[in-house]
Amino acid sequence: MAQKLSKEQRKAMIQKAEEERAKHPKKKSNVSGFETIDQDAKKLANEDN
Repeated sequence: MAQKLSKEQRKAMIQKAEEERAKHPKKKSNVSGFETIDQDAKKLANEDN
């Protein structure tokens, strides 16, 4: 079972994650969330065939 993190450890992890996001920003698409889910479902369905 995972141990409980201290407040300082959580803050450090959050800061590190925010720095990584700033270094590698994701391009925002103009596609809605449901359209994204549909596209992912089609990709998975095609991989299974």
